[in-house]
Formats: sequence, C-alpha cells, structure tokens
Amino acid sequence: MATAAVAQLKSTLSRCLARVKAGEELIVTERRKPIARIVPIQRCSPTRGQADLDELERAGLIRRGTGRLPRNFWRRTRVKDPKGQLLSALLQERSEGR
Repeated sequence: MATAAVAQLKSTLSRCLARVKAGEELIVTERRKPIARIVPIQRCSPTRGQADLDELERAGLIRRGTGRLPRNFWRRTRVKDPKGQLLSALLQERSEGR
C-alpha cells in the first residue's frame, strides 16, 4: 500500500492513478495524517450494481427516476428572473471552473 501527500498527489496524479489502475491501494495524507484512500474499482456483475442501488434506495439516499418527464413539463411556467441573477451566478460558476 502506497502513500502520497496531497501536494505529491497533485503533481503526480497520472502516475498515482496508473498505480491504482494496476490494483494498488493509495493512502492520501495531509500533514502526515491519512485523510483518504484511493482504491481500484472492482468490476462487478450488473446484478451486484442493482443490489447496491436497492440498498441506497432503502436507506433513503437516492430516489430512482421513472425515465419519463411529466406530461406538462414543457408547458410549465418558468422562473422569472428579470435582473438576470440566475444567469450571472451560472456564468460566474463556469468561469471559476466549478
């Protein structure tokens, strides 16, 4: 199991992720204290993924969609924003890279 400080991880991210892809675990540290663990994603069967979703839904952490929009979706009234504050906030977030 390898360790990497946050600064080291930032500067060598591609190399670190290549090690994780190869099956190695990576512990991320900040001021020599472990703060995160990066592990490779295990390939799993579709039924296992379904079981994970079922569990998250039972716990109330997700709500699955039906895949359909309500019939009146496109006729609903839109939020009024005469001062353009919503658009300004969106453009600001995009310019900050968020």
